[in-house]
Amino acid sequence: MRKHLLSRIESMMNGFSKGQKRIAQYIEEHYDKAAFMTASKLGATVGVSESTVVRFAGELGYEGYPELQKAMQEMIRSKLTSVQRMQVTSARIGDADVLDSVLQQDIDKIRRTLEETSHEEFYRAVDAIIGARRVYIVSARSSSALGSFLGYYFSLILEDVSILTATSEAEIYEQMFRIEPEDCVIGISFPRYSKMAVKAMRFACDRGARVIALTDSMVSPLVQPADHVLLARSDMASMVDSLVAPLSLINALIVATALRKKEEVSATFSRLEQIWEQYEVYEKVEENTLE
Repeated sequence: MRKHLLSRIESMMNGFSKGQKRIAQYIEEHYDKAAFMTASKLGATVGVSESTVVRFAGELGYEGYPELQKAMQEMIRSKLTSVQRMQVTSARIGDADVLDSVLQQDIDKIRRTLEETSHEEFYRAVDAIIGARRVYIVSARSSSALGSFLGYYFSLILEDVSILTATSEAEIYEQMFRIEPEDCVIGISFPRYSKMAVKAMRFACDRGARVIALTDSMVSPLVQPADHVLLARSDMASMVDSLVAPLSLINALIVATALRKKEEVSATFSRLEQIWEQYEVYEKVEENTLE
């Protein structure tokens, strides 16, 4: 079976020249951009000549740069299967310490998310949420954990929040059929993208609702029906979906929304604290005092 592009790059990295390593690292981190660059443009972006890019494609076993470009575009369309993710993860970590490697990669994803996320788009999304009559949250598969987390806190902050959970398209549409232009839908999906989430967002768009996409790239299928796009880096080349950066972005979204409704939220949590105390919702932990 032919090795996936990222697996090839990882296995051959030590043998690359300095210029080839720069190309390889850029493709690993920005394959979604590199896939639509000419050899000349890719070379200029990483600081090498066009001929170096062409030779790099040959070094990887491709007949020319167009074939390498096609492989990158295929990555965008299909992302990676579970088997390919396992191969890439193994090649990436190699003999390195797993804990150090995974945590360092997650730190890098948060850093890149901070660099690439538009502050203007972020605050426009907050405005849409604050101004909505009802907020719907759509997520599926591994992204469901993100939707549940966002929904939990938004249900404490906002008046009307619906977390859409369904096992079929019909159920999603049944839960959304009352949606109106005054409503807001937040769709969350990362590679491999959920068809159900994409269709739900298109449905919301067709109904005139404000649509916010929380995804990883401008080539994500969630982008087209969205009014606002919030980008967070995930790791489509890992056997486990890395959702650290998306969760961090969601934390920021929750905090920004809460601060915009500061007085209401303070009153809400004050009442909740009384209820939690009265019904002993949380276990009390006594601190041991030192003699």
